[in-house]
Amino acid sequence: MLQLGDEVTLYSMVFVLVLLGTRSPLWTTVLTVSLYLFLAMFRFPQVPASRVQQVLHPGSDKVSAVAHRGGGHDAPENTIAAIREARKNGAGGVELDLEFSADGVPILMHDETVDRTTNGSGPLSQMRLSDLRKLDAAAKYRLSEKFAGETIPTLEEAVEECIKLQLVIYFDVKGHPDEAAAALTELYKKHPVLYNSSIVCSFEPKVIYRMRQSDPEVVTALTHRPWSLSRLGDGVPRFSSLWKHHWMTLMDVVLDWAHHHVLWKLCGVSAFLIQKNFVSPDYVQYWAQRGVEVVAWTVNTKVEKEYYHTLLQVNYITDSLVEDCDPHY
Repeated sequence: MLQLGDEVTLYSMVFVLVLLGTRSPLWTTVLTVSLYLFLAMFRFPQVPASRVQQVLHPGSDKVSAVAHRGGGHDAPENTIAAIREARKNGAGGVELDLEFSADGVPILMHDETVDRTTNGSGPLSQMRLSDLRKLDAAAKYRLSEKFAGETIPTLEEAVEECIKLQLVIYFDVKGHPDEAAAALTELYKKHPVLYNSSIVCSFEPKVIYRMRQSDPEVVTALTHRPWSLSRLGDGVPRFSSLWKHHWMTLMDVVLDWAHHHVLWKLCGVSAFLIQKNFVSPDYVQYWAQRGVEVVAWTVNTKVEKEYYHTLLQVNYITDSLVEDCDPHY
């Protein structure tokens, strides 16, 4: 839950902003109370801390290295080969991207098209599973010959492999909140071990809220990168239009505030996945006071890994378990 100081700060800020905008004490009071009642009625409680510890810190490990997209530098991303390489290289878990084929089958894929990672071309929304099975998922990988013929796996295949290898799964859901919640709920029913060995994450709060509605026992996390609306992962502005860039920058400020003061509480998340550049001891402590664990991404150098492992003692997501590499966007 939010601490008392958070409650006072949140509602005081809302009160002042609405008062400045409306100049009406009555409407200001009504809107502020409405926000309080909304959060009180519709928020989800956090999953018990003991189970969160099982998921985020399996065994006796204080810090877990999680392979981003299965470890997209060490093997073709989001493939069975990547999952196996991650286990071999000492990962405690794997982050896997959930998407859907045109015929509604949940699969592993980061993008909305197959162009970047395979020898095919076109949007997933127009490709059935039978079409996707014909593609080489290692075609664009730097060591394509070593992994030639690797296929795009279904979510079910990937989960079974992770369970067999005793890897914690970070399900990264890109969108499709209703479809994703339904598919994951069915998966948790079929494999109850996932309640203690997986976490559902998303940049979209609607996805997490829908997941908690479908199954409130699932451990969840919000993923966030400040300035994500106005800038790409490498910091380059998304929009050439100056006015649009400034408008989206303002929206970034609002979104960041909402993540840290409203959305995490509404969804009842247990972890907060944040881009590494914004993590500090104070930031980790900020979330620890709220019963939320920080997971940093994407941590790709030996020096950074030692910092997170030794000083911060928080889990981190990495593109490679074996060497330094550039981030995979």
